[in-house]
Amino acid sequence: MSPFPARRLLFSALACATIAGLSVALAAGFDFPTKRTDLREADAKRVAEVTRPTTDFSTAEPYEAMQAGGATSIDPVTQDAFSRISANIPFEKEQPFKLGNALFKKLWVSAPSSTLASDGLGPLFNARSCMNCHVNDGRGRPPEAGANTASMFLRLARPARTAEEERAIANAEILNFPDPVYGRQLQDRAVAGLPSEGKMKIEYTEETVTLAGGEIVSLRRPRYSVDNPGYGPLDPATTISPRVAPAMIGLGLIEAIPEADILANADPDDSNGDGISGKAAIVRDHRTGKPALGRFGWKAQNASVRDQSADAFASDIGISTPDRPAAYGDCTEAQGTCRDMPDGVQKRLGNEEAPGPILDLVTFYSANLAVPARRKASFPETLNGKKVFYDSGCAACHVPKFVTRRDSADKAQSFQLIWPYSDFLLHDMGEGLADGQQVGFASGREWRTPPIWGIGLTRTVSGHSFFLHDGRARNLTEAILWHGGEAQKSRDAFASLPADSRQALITFLESL
Repeated sequence: MSPFPARRLLFSALACATIAGLSVALAAGFDFPTKRTDLREADAKRVAEVTRPTTDFSTAEPYEAMQAGGATSIDPVTQDAFSRISANIPFEKEQPFKLGNALFKKLWVSAPSSTLASDGLGPLFNARSCMNCHVNDGRGRPPEAGANTASMFLRLARPARTAEEERAIANAEILNFPDPVYGRQLQDRAVAGLPSEGKMKIEYTEETVTLAGGEIVSLRRPRYSVDNPGYGPLDPATTISPRVAPAMIGLGLIEAIPEADILANADPDDSNGDGISGKAAIVRDHRTGKPALGRFGWKAQNASVRDQSADAFASDIGISTPDRPAAYGDCTEAQGTCRDMPDGVQKRLGNEEAPGPILDLVTFYSANLAVPARRKASFPETLNGKKVFYDSGCAACHVPKFVTRRDSADKAQSFQLIWPYSDFLLHDMGEGLADGQQVGFASGREWRTPPIWGIGLTRTVSGHSFFLHDGRARNLTEAILWHGGEAQKSRDAFASLPADSRQALITFLESL
């Protein structure tokens, strides 16, 4: 049962996607459930009741502070607040979590190496470990002058050129098409003897916004390019899209949200006229090839924590896994020397540089990082800000709560009331945030609503307060003011609030 039952999307024989600016009818046979199948009638009624949007802002809702249900961490808030194991994980599963943590931090080296089972880095890469991007399992940031760019990179892609390519995207067979030389991602580092692909260049211009009461806020608008490309110019059709590494918390719980509950909030044609037209991302499971609901990544390009992990191994580190078995990573056919470099496959361990057990452990670790408990959830100033959040329309996309599947594969994630504040759908966020890059069903103006649980601990964990997909926003106020498109009304509502109400909203967000 959805908190917003008026918004519906039924997936059967037909679905819609936007390709090259055109609405295309799909006959791909996508068939997703329209109601939950894991609940008895009594449980279904209970779920509908607890996920209904609140209208009472005088007190905190039951269990609101425990925003990941029984998995919520109540440990003291420190720099390691995002690195704790989910609180309801049984003792016997702590060992695989710790092993996964060690592999998450593991520094890979180039092949050949005397460090067996740790070589195979690259040959082109952005980072040597998962932790290089997700420092303290937190959010990445744009680089400062001369600083390492490991927690932010550039995606490369071109749109479909032919009817056949459009059909491939419409059928969720492919997300987009890589640069013919540089591939799907700009790798700014390389093993010895190989040139890197270039450096990300960012130029900012400042522009001002005047809020109600006369407060002036400066926003920085970024412009991205590639400095010193190592293999010649990019293809003229290639688009570049910056992405910062997202926080790692609560991923397994997100995967346990029933498809029907996410799809219930979709309304691609805005049939109810509320200005919100969330669209589901349909992708393919890496192992089965079957259609799946995308829910991870800035454009919802991955359906599971495992898919997301395998993609990161391949694209960011250049390490092969059973799901992404190419040992040369993102090296293209045009980069012949790169493809000819030694790999780190140890046949006695498997056919990949990171065989199945390694991917399994990293996936388990990533899926079971705890969400910290809320701070000050019942304080009057927080509750006031929560009301402003609802009144401004923010909850239309940042849907507060879900109840996970009762039959989830991991019992620790089953039947939990969680508060991620996301609908996990694609939304047009306006020209200001557009990157011009299509990713599957997501157009160049569309982004997945990111979960914002834990957002108030960004500075504590990650040491900064940069937000949005490229970290352009230097604080939460700037992040809100960059919202456009479907979020324009909410953005304008925030800008027109008196200063104390704007601060109340920020106080609420900081409590998450």
